[in-house]
Amino acid sequence: MQNQLLPTLFVSHGAPLFALAPGASGAALSRFANEVQTQNTLRAVVIMSPHWMSRTPAVMTTPQPETLHDFGGFPPALYALQYPAPGKPALAQQVIEYLQSAGIETQADAKRPLDHGAWVPLMHMFPHADVPVVQVALPQSFGPQEVFAMGQELSRLRSQGILLIGSGSMTHNLSEFAGDGAPTAPYVLEFSRWIEDRVVANDWESLLNYASLAPHAQRAHPSDDHFLPLFFALGAAGDNSKAQVHYLSREVLYGMLAMDSFYLQ
Repeated sequence: MQNQLLPTLFVSHGAPLFALAPGASGAALSRFANEVQTQNTLRAVVIMSPHWMSRTPAVMTTPQPETLHDFGGFPPALYALQYPAPGKPALAQQVIEYLQSAGIETQADAKRPLDHGAWVPLMHMFPHADVPVVQVALPQSFGPQEVFAMGQELSRLRSQGILLIGSGSMTHNLSEFAGDGAPTAPYVLEFSRWIEDRVVANDWESLLNYASLAPHAQRAHPSDDHFLPLFFALGAAGDNSKAQVHYLSREVLYGMLAMDSFYLQ
């Protein structure tokens, strides 16, 4: 990693239990975050998660976001977790201005809490909750190209000590949940490795058209909400057509949930 331009990260945030069972993916995120903080001046995180979907683009502006436990049926220990990272209203306003200057009408949300798509991976990365966080909503009507454009508009923040993160899932077909220890479904690997090949090749065009080009795209993502944050991370890589890609995790859980995470520098 270089010092003056922070990387941009795509992370698969997994099931909520990822908070209690970090596994190989959580350990990889922890190492990545330690390296980022060691080699850079990190001011804050800007993150997009599919668990905040809005009718129009929106940005969290609260100075102290609450921790949202937006899931049900899990052990009590999960609901006891809190992630009290501060917000950063001045940065949130800057994000709004950058998006608006590109013609992306964006609203402020002063009450939005951090959902588990944000705080679960962040608790493995910054366990002391001492790095300010600004969350950006995933607009309901946006597709890959529009989300990519949002990332592009915010890419200049990387030179200002801001880590841009797209938090989603490499595969996300919950109807095929197979439980702990289940063998990995072949389509999960075929889809994930096709995406990896295209990312490493900086083939943004193919990725933007993944729904018609990638093997098993519909099965991997019956709906695209958990895949769209990947395009936020790709767009945030900026205009660099030769971004270096570094994979952090290729773990698969429950036979169908690919936990791929990677950063671009």
